[in-house]
Amino acid sequence: MQVRFNQPTLWDAFLHYLAANKYPVPKALLQRDHSAVYEPSPEVQRIIVNVYKKDPTVAQIAERLVDLDEGFMEWRYRHVKMVQRTIGTKMGTGGSAGAEYLMTTLNQPAFPDLWAIRAEL
Repeated sequence: MQVRFNQPTLWDAFLHYLAANKYPVPKALLQRDHSAVYEPSPEVQRIIVNVYKKDPTVAQIAERLVDLDEGFMEWRYRHVKMVQRTIGTKMGTGGSAGAEYLMTTLNQPAFPDLWAIRAEL
């Protein structure tokens, strides 16, 4: 599992796809440490806004990523509710805080740059 954790993510693949399609993705992002949490990038956000305005094919791929991300967020919400219904406020598996911990994961998008630009589209 640790080996996979240190490999590129789906978001990294999308950034490489953008670069392969001649979008100026910063090299630092293309060569980032994959074990580190991705931080939203204003440069990438500007690129994505441009994609949505000028490149419908690539914009459709970005929208599918938004759909995937939204689906995961919906699953997390349903999971929290199932845990609350099943164990209430008891400690969760593996010693976690259970539903209380799960609540902290609800608004954590996998692709934050795609959500950050919504008002600009």
